[in-house]
Order: sequence, then structure tokens, then C-alpha cells
Amino acid sequence: MTITAAHVPAIVALVAGIFILIMPRLLNYIVAIYLIFVGLVGLGVLKMFRF
Repeated sequence: MTITAAHVPAIVALVAGIFILIMPRLLNYIVAIYLIFVGLVGLGVLKMFRF
């Protein structure tokens, strides 16, 4: 299975959800990082770095 740009937000959301269940205090940081990451993926910035 190859990971495409469409899979990245789903994987990030899954990992973030697991971390929130383990440590609820991390919610603010996880949400902020998730939003920044999804924004970068949406703008195509990560394609320049070949991620």
C-alpha cells in the first residue's frame, strides 16, 4: 500500500486521537499541530520537500 496525500490527514488524525486518549492535556498542542499540518498539505508545501 502506498501512502498518498489523501491518506496523510487520516493517519495524522488517528495518531492524534490515540494521543488525546492517553494524555488529554495534549489536546491543544495536538489540535494546533494537526491544523498546521493539514494546512501545509492543502497548500502543497510538503510536496516541495518530497514527503
